[in-house]
Amino acid sequence: MKAEIIASGSELLLGQITDTHTAFIASQLATLGIDLYYASVVGDNYERYLGVLRQAWQRSDLIITTGGLGPTQGDITRDVIAGLLGEKMTVDGALKQKLTDFFARLGMEMPPSNLKQASLIPSATAIPNPLGTAPGWWVEKEGRVIVTLPGPPGEMQAMWQSEVLPRLERKSGAIILSRTLKTWGLSEAKVDELMSSFLSGNNPTLATYAKPDGIHLRITAKAETKEAAGKLVSERENAIRQVLDEYIWGTDNDTLEGVLGRLLSTRNLTLAAAESFTGGFLSYSLASIPGAHRYFKGGIVVSDDTRQLLDSASAPATTETAASMAASVRSRFASDIGIAIDGYSEPEGSTGIGKAFIAIDSSGDRGSVVQSYSWRPQQLIRRAVTQSLLSLRKFLLTQ
Repeated sequence: MKAEIIASGSELLLGQITDTHTAFIASQLATLGIDLYYASVVGDNYERYLGVLRQAWQRSDLIITTGGLGPTQGDITRDVIAGLLGEKMTVDGALKQKLTDFFARLGMEMPPSNLKQASLIPSATAIPNPLGTAPGWWVEKEGRVIVTLPGPPGEMQAMWQSEVLPRLERKSGAIILSRTLKTWGLSEAKVDELMSSFLSGNNPTLATYAKPDGIHLRITAKAETKEAAGKLVSERENAIRQVLDEYIWGTDNDTLEGVLGRLLSTRNLTLAAAESFTGGFLSYSLASIPGAHRYFKGGIVVSDDTRQLLDSASAPATTETAASMAASVRSRFASDIGIAIDGYSEPEGSTGIGKAFIAIDSSGDRGSVVQSYSWRPQQLIRRAVTQSLLSLRKFLLTQ
């Protein structure tokens, strides 16, 4: 099956918003074993959109469109598909009622323009949209499929996961399973080198992705049964772990915060955090996990000039100042572990280097990490917090 993606919206061509849909759908198609051959962006112009869609119809088996399903005059995806296939749109009674009920629940009268969202052509069936007013279309004709998805990312991804993905899985005639392994501590090039013997495999396949929390490896296998596909994934995962196990910190939907939360909870340990230049990002990350109050006792955010509130020198940032902050915050919150981040970033136009100092304090046991990064403050802050979470994970696993 050859697939093609068409992202519509003049705002994409004007640079007002970024097209994230194509990347998401492309990654999803890869897990299904569906080859993506083409992707394009077109504005809200009927003739140009029709030309792009006509070309896709001639060369692709599966066409996925995003955007253009709203109630305004610029939302023309339905009109273009109807024009391509030479079919007439009519208002579907059931869809109209759902829209009417939706607005009634909000205590609003439905604008007449929203009726276009209840329209179908004979070759289309509606794809439910649980988060919005714009249902999608599933169109089948002459051995081809067109799937229309809404523009808002939350609506699009929810519709994909609940409705489109299961239909495509059934259509592919095979069971496809994936597993993601998340690593830290190796460059993408090094992971590629170590995994070279696996990357050329066809079933299961292996793909690597650089993410803010490390290099992710996705294993995807296809088989006639779930058991057979699962066996292929497990065998490949075991082989990869023999090479990368010490660098793997999580799988699939794991987050660093969640992994740490489970470690702290199972060990019945509490934690407090101190930060001097990350602005509370570490504390926010730790507190964002449901149930974090059971192990995260709190955090203190200071500046260079107020670092002495944590019994640390006011300047400059060093490994020693971070260690003092970690010990102080552990004492103040009476927690089992204290973790601290100190650091600085050079101003733009200077050496372009920033440093982060990470310290952990626990009943006399201490650990510290020094990291050097490029000068961009946001990158430094994010990497420092990620490194601190990974350092804490390593610290807990060695206790």
